[in-house]
Amino acid sequence: MNFFDQTGKMAIGSRLRMLTDKITVDATSIYKMFGIDIKPKWFPVFFILSQGEARAITSIAKEIGHSHPSVSNIVKEMQLKGLVQEVVDKSDKRKNLITLSTKGKHMSEILAESLIDVTTAVEDISKDTHHDLWKAIGEWEELLSEKSLLQRVEDAKKARESKEIQIIPYEPSHQPIFKSLNENWITSHWQLEPHDLETLNYPKESILDKGGHIFVATYKNKPIGVCALCKMNDSIYDYELAKLALASSSHGKGIGQLLCKAVIDKAKELGATRLFLESNTLLKPAISLYRKLGFKELREYHPAYARGDIQMELLLE
Repeated sequence: MNFFDQTGKMAIGSRLRMLTDKITVDATSIYKMFGIDIKPKWFPVFFILSQGEARAITSIAKEIGHSHPSVSNIVKEMQLKGLVQEVVDKSDKRKNLITLSTKGKHMSEILAESLIDVTTAVEDISKDTHHDLWKAIGEWEELLSEKSLLQRVEDAKKARESKEIQIIPYEPSHQPIFKSLNENWITSHWQLEPHDLETLNYPKESILDKGGHIFVATYKNKPIGVCALCKMNDSIYDYELAKLALASSSHGKGIGQLLCKAVIDKAKELGATRLFLESNTLLKPAISLYRKLGFKELREYHPAYARGDIQMELLLE
C-alpha cells in the first residue's frame, strides 16, 4: 500500500514537499539544458527583474510573497554570479535599487524562450489530469489566507472534543472538585476570603438550598469545570453567575463558554431578567468570554470581594 494511502490527508505537507522536490530537481536540469546558470529558488526574483524595471528589495519581496531577508539573500547570491547589480534610485539618491546586469539580461532572453517549452509541458500534464492543479493551488491559497490550516485544525479538535463534553447538574460527590478548582484559580492571584470558604465548603447550604444551581462540565466522564447560578437578595438582580472554574487541562475546549451558557439558560428558565457577575480584570480570558456572551460592565459597582474590580450584567429579556 502507498505510504500516503495509509497516512491520508494529514501528510499533505510531506506530499507537497516531495512533489516540490521532484519538480525542483527537474527545474535545475531544465535550466542547464538551456544554458541558464540560475537556481530554481531565484526564479521569482529573476522573473520580476526581467520585466526591465529596477526594484527595491522590499518591493520585490512584497510582490512575490517572500520575506525581506529571503529576497535579500537571493539577491546576494545572484550578485556573486554577476546576474544583478545595484543602481542608485533617481528619485531618492539615499536608496539603492536592484536591476539585471548585462549578463542577467542576456540570460533573461534565454529564460523567456525556455518558458515557452516549460508552459507547453505543464499544459500537456494538465490535459492528462482530471483536476486542474494550478486552479486548485490558487483556491487553497485563498482559503488559507482567510483561515489558516492551524486555525482549521484547532476548530476540528474543539469540535471532536466537544462530543466528549457533558454539562451535568451538581451532585454531592462533586463538592471536592468544586472546591479545588475554585481554590486553584483564586489562590494563584489572591487569598481565599470568608465568603469563598463558606460557599466552597458548603455549596448545598450556601447555593442550592437558597434557590441556586451548580453545573459541572465533564470531559470523558471526568469533572474538569464548574459554574454556579446563585440566588441574590437584590431588588435589581435575581441571580449571579459565580464560581466559574476550569481545570488547566480543559483550556481550549470551549468549556467555559458551555458552562456559562448553561447558567444563562437556567436563569432564563427561572424567569430572571438580569444576570449579575463580579470578577477581576486580571482574568482576561474570563472577561473576554463574558463580553462575548453579552455581559456589559457596570459604571458603578460595590464589590463583595476584595479582589473584585469589575462587575457586569447581562440583560435576559
